[in-house]
Amino acid sequence: MNILCLTPIKHLSGVFELLSSYGSVDYQPEFTKEQLMDYLKAHQDVDALFVNPNKQNYKLDAEILAGSSVTLINTASTGLNHIDVAWCKRQNINILSLTEDHELIKRLPSTSELAFGLMLSLLRHIPSSFDAVKRGAWDYEPFIGHQIEGLTAGIVGYGRLGTFMAKYCHAFGMRVLVTDPYNPVYGFDRVSLEELAQESDVISLHVHVTDETRHMINASFISATQKSPYLINTSRGEIVDEQAVLEGLQSGKLRGYGTDVIEDEFGNRAESPIIQAAHSDLNVLITPHTGGMTWEGQQRAYTWAVEKFNPLS
Repeated sequence: MNILCLTPIKHLSGVFELLSSYGSVDYQPEFTKEQLMDYLKAHQDVDALFVNPNKQNYKLDAEILAGSSVTLINTASTGLNHIDVAWCKRQNINILSLTEDHELIKRLPSTSELAFGLMLSLLRHIPSSFDAVKRGAWDYEPFIGHQIEGLTAGIVGYGRLGTFMAKYCHAFGMRVLVTDPYNPVYGFDRVSLEELAQESDVISLHVHVTDETRHMINASFISATQKSPYLINTSRGEIVDEQAVLEGLQSGKLRGYGTDVIEDEFGNRAESPIIQAAHSDLNVLITPHTGGMTWEGQQRAYTWAVEKFNPLS
């Protein structure tokens, strides 16, 4: 099997060696979209792609894959919005992911830990106060924040990551509300999305992108909030209507937005309204899709993903 590796793995112990045991590997983690297209046209013997969305600035779709020899895409991720899944199915391109590997992903809390960190950073103005100190200031008054204990956290989505986030918030003395129409909720109050909007001081998003969840955080949702909550998004940028979020921040309906994702991460990120807002005085905090990017999380996830090649080699 000829495998084209498009994600960095050589910093992880034994992962490249394991991948190489399943076939001939060409390691090209810095490929641009144009380079990948040229490569696939010139190399009609590539059987499989090994990928991850975090550094990928393009979507694996017909434009890239049509006419190539690729029959398999193995992604070390649970999300699939970096792949045109419908087109690949029509072309009989098999997709392997970590989405249903519950034994693995229940041991990967990294993204929820980042969500909690984003929440704490917004509540206590940690990045802005640090920047002020670096500029020579030493004044607490502009950075008076809120303590976590006693606040209400609204968790949207009670799968693996929402469950972790709910437990973290509860451990710090927060009241926890959960909305999820599909997963059972144990130990916390289950409420409607509207009730969660009305009662939460912090709202944290933990859902996959579907037709149902796309732009679920919109102007209508934000107008229903009553406590000017902080919004945390470590899911996908498409979950929120970014223009509505900006308007909510400008009007005071939202007190802050902490996100690890933006809408259309494969486009021109410099044009992202959220990234542009981070340069303003709005309370916006952005990290570059680092949710799952811990040494421990990557080691487990990438090793598990690579081992999926085993029955195919």
